Formats: sequence, structure tokens, C-alpha cells
Amino acid sequence: MSSSLILRSTLPKALIKRSLFHSSTQIRQATSDRFAYVAGGPIYRGTVNDPTTFPPSSKTHGSYHWAFERLLSAALVPMTATAFATSGTNYPLLDGILGLSLIIHSHIGFDSSVVDYLHPRKFPVFGPTVKWTLRAATVGTMVGVYQFNTNDIGLTELIAKVWTA
Repeated sequence: MSSSLILRSTLPKALIKRSLFHSSTQIRQATSDRFAYVAGGPIYRGTVNDPTTFPPSSKTHGSYHWAFERLLSAALVPMTATAFATSGTNYPLLDGILGLSLIIHSHIGFDSSVVDYLHPRKFPVFGPTVKWTLRAATVGTMVGVYQFNTNDIGLTELIAKVWTA
């Protein structure tokens, strides 16, 4: 108490006010730079908080891609009925087209699931690994169906035999 009384009496009042003003201003400026308000909140680069990048517009991946998927799905119904109404050994081209169409249809469906649920931003290693595994499995399945259709009884004959067994 006595020290503050001595300090007040020895220092002029203008000097005290100026030093208090500068120190509080400096404190405000130092803290305002560090904790400055950013509209929309702080943005951390390289995390899942990054905004989604939109791919460039392309008709082949937009409306044409959607139309191809729907056309393939709709064509599988009469193609399957035709393949089972006729024998696969009599029409091997139909058997091959049916096998290829089923594989492409399955690949598009699985690829849509991988794209939707295993996004590379959230799963940077697992997402692309699953995507390339799906591609490899699709190519392997195409080779297997080709070998089965050319060197064995074919897809429709196999299903007909399993159905009647």
C-alpha cells in the first residue's frame, strides 16, 4: 500500500496513463493476430476439412455414362431370356456378350460403391487399393469367362445344367 502511494506521488499522471494505454494496446494487438477471426472458421490444409474438389465437366462421365449404365441394365433382361431360350452352344456370340455384359454391369455397380464410400480423401491408401483390386478382379473375371466360354461348355449351358440338376 505504501509503495503504490509513493509511486503515485513521484510519477506524473500523464506518464502512468500513457504507459498503461500502450501496454494494453500492445497486448490486444499481439493476441488479435494470433487468434484472429476467420470467416467460416479455421481451415486446416491436408485433412478431411478440405473442400471437395469437383472434377471438370465431361459428357462421357455425366449423361452418357448414366445412359450407358441404364441401357446396359435394361438390355440384360432380354439378353438373359434369349440366352436361356436358345442354347449357348448354338450361339456362342450371344453367350460371350452376355458374359461380358454381366461383368461390366457388376463392375459399374461395385465401382460406384467404392467411389461413394471409400473416397481417397478419407481413405488415402485403402480407397485406391480397393479401386485397383476391383479393376484387377474385373480383368481376371473377363479372362476366366472368355476361357470358360471358348474351352468349356459356356455360361448359359452351365446355368442350364445347374438349373436342371
